[in-house]
Amino acid sequence: MNREKGSVKAAPNRWFVFGILTMSGGIAFKLSSIKDMFYVPMQEFMGLTNTQIGAALSVYGIVQTIGLILGIYICDLFSKKYMIGGSLICKGLVGFYLATFPSYPGFLLCFGIFAFLGEVTYWPVLLKAIRLLGDEKTQGRMFGFLEMGRGVVDVIVASAALAIFGALGEGAGALRTGILFLACVTILAGVLCLIFVPNDEKRLDADGREVNKAKAAFSGMMQAIRSVDIWAVAINGFVVYCIYCGLTYFIPFLNSIYLLPATAVGAYGIINQYGLKMIGGPVGGLMSDKVHKSAAKHIRMGFLVCIVAMAAFMLIPHEQLGQAGMWMVGAVCTLLFGAIVFTMRAVFFAPMDEVKVPHEITGAAMSLASLVIYLPNTFAYVMYGNFLDRYPGMAGYRIVFGVMIAWAVVGLFVSTFLIHRIKLHRKNG
Repeated sequence: MNREKGSVKAAPNRWFVFGILTMSGGIAFKLSSIKDMFYVPMQEFMGLTNTQIGAALSVYGIVQTIGLILGIYICDLFSKKYMIGGSLICKGLVGFYLATFPSYPGFLLCFGIFAFLGEVTYWPVLLKAIRLLGDEKTQGRMFGFLEMGRGVVDVIVASAALAIFGALGEGAGALRTGILFLACVTILAGVLCLIFVPNDEKRLDADGREVNKAKAAFSGMMQAIRSVDIWAVAINGFVVYCIYCGLTYFIPFLNSIYLLPATAVGAYGIINQYGLKMIGGPVGGLMSDKVHKSAAKHIRMGFLVCIVAMAAFMLIPHEQLGQAGMWMVGAVCTLLFGAIVFTMRAVFFAPMDEVKVPHEITGAAMSLASLVIYLPNTFAYVMYGNFLDRYPGMAGYRIVFGVMIAWAVVGLFVSTFLIHRIKLHRKNG
């Protein structure tokens, strides 16, 4: 089938639709990341222990991993309009149940459903919708500004929920109202997506008859699994994410080596996650489209810069600087390194268009890529944390930073292979 058949044309108001999708992306995971806002209140008023909250996150990860395998099939089976909108509305309804402070099994059930609705039926389909709004020349910007917009909405919604909790006295009722607020805005985002996100066009065969969706989805799933190009994009993103996971350990590094106070470490953590996302997203997108003319080439350059920057960073006498109170050196260096990684993270799905993945299998491609790219969540944090526990002090951090360099070296080879595949497609296209 030709690339054009079954594809979804960009809507005339595509930037408005893009804004709706981006807004939904910043809201969609607020209920499942409620611990970031209400960890202590959840323990106090919902009677949860650290272990129980951790178990809920494990359930989330298990459902996410298994569900994404199923997602390779179902994400092209139904229209993106209903997948995105329906997932958000259902997620909001589960939020209403969570606000009743259910029993522990009910709490685990909520997180299992959140994982399926967020990571399986929503996120890959959102990526599909974003890809179909643009063309090869705008993919970097589309995905870059998606990251920035999600970061902005993240901050606004989380701050509003915290403000409601504080204004109502920080008690059980305040926590319940905060959860209800998150549930309501999630449902609102779903309704807006149902109204404004365009429907998929009908796919027709060579004789002009409508293609059977179940057969087409299965065929698309098998095509995605067999595609060298999709695996190359996925593994490229996987390596970026392995490095990204290492950014978390800059926070304890500044506290233990540079003796940064706990309050300052908290502020650094906000900048490290939300601030860099808002900056790295558009910068990565614009550099991909305007400077490197390719998201894959931008990521390869990013790997090279990561190797050089981290090698230089490891030569700095951190312990002496920490004892001298020069924490600003460590903070600035780690934030600059983090900014490089965020520009890469923002566009690691963008090469899907460069390798000419057919539009009609975009959902399957994004699901398979998501499964691979986010796989480091299952082992990277444990690996890095184990190094720090086994080798206390600067020795452990040197190992962590060295592993991040090793990942970047692997990334150079993977991204070079990906660029080779892109050149083949352009030569044959």
